[in-house]
Amino acid sequence: MSEDFAVCVRRLKYRSMHRGTKELDLLLGSFAAAHLDELTPEEVADYEAILDADEHDIYLWLTRQAPIPARYDNAVMDRILHFEFAKTLR
Repeated sequence: MSEDFAVCVRRLKYRSMHRGTKELDLLLGSFAAAHLDELTPEEVADYEAILDADEHDIYLWLTRQAPIPARYDNAVMDRILHFEFAKTLR
């Protein structure tokens, strides 16, 4: 992993844990801690695009209260949606 890529991953982990709402901090922060290191550079770019979306919209997508726009409907979003958050609490 290049240093630039490693810095990007660390930055995204931080952003995932400091979203602004506790719910997304917990969900995205836990997902990032568990899986961000194993994503490809392309998947990391997809994840960063998701993080750039509006906070409220992300919450609605993750709670399946709103449809996911095609731009964000990708393998990374699928992994987030299927992430077993409860296992990280043990």
